Amino acid sequence: MRIDVITIFPGMLAPVLAESILGRAQEAGLVEIRVHDLRQFTTDRHRTTDDYPYGGGVGMVMKPEPFFAAVEAVRCQPAADCREEVVLLSPQGERLDQAMAREMASRAHLILLCGRYEGVDERVREHLATRVISIGDYVLTGGELPALVLIDALTRLLPGALGAEEGPQSDSFAEGLLEYPQYTRPAEFGGWGVPGVLLSGHHEQVRRWQRKESLRRTRKLRPDLLTRAELTEEDRDLLAEIEAEEVDSAY
Repeated sequence: MRIDVITIFPGMLAPVLAESILGRAQEAGLVEIRVHDLRQFTTDRHRTTDDYPYGGGVGMVMKPEPFFAAVEAVRCQPAADCREEVVLLSPQGERLDQAMAREMASRAHLILLCGRYEGVDERVREHLATRVISIGDYVLTGGELPALVLIDALTRLLPGALGAEEGPQSDSFAEGLLEYPQYTRPAEFGGWGVPGVLLSGHHEQVRRWQRKESLRRTRKLRPDLLTRAELTEEDRDLLAEIEAEEVDSAY
């Protein structure tokens, strides 16, 4: 996979991209990430990337010409030879989730456009971007942090990016549920112990506990996910047990 990021603040991304899983994935050749300074694609001597909005308003709007020139410079040639996606990071886009991350991880080439100020000229959204993505219902100062979030979410799904290949399958949201609680040594700390089943060595009991706690946590924190998850008969039995336990604890 190749990812090109277009931004006016390339220095914001380089330190993060060099560390941890992202750095190792690049070293292993699993992903190639290039960061481009949008100002290099301007044509005036002041390297202007923004201007006042037509119709008035507060703040500045990023100009279309540099984005179009940058994408043309970094896109695959010929473009038909790769599964390319031009993504505008914007709070007005479709919200990123794990299913979308899996879908995007199958692309051969992503071009990420980082907006700033009051936004980007609408012609970038309408005629250049093939997708607009948001990482949540809040506003940040620019698209650089969302770009890093998207890159991280995609990279860890690439085969070989994680030390344990089963890791992505057990993550929260991988099966539509939140992940079960995790514990490590020591077995007791501050008077709080690790659940006994995890120390039992009984693999089936551990598996069942993990699934039940995943359902319990999802039911408590994100009940909306349960309405969309593909639940098995065992899952429904475990949910019934959880509900019964909650009723008992209320008395």
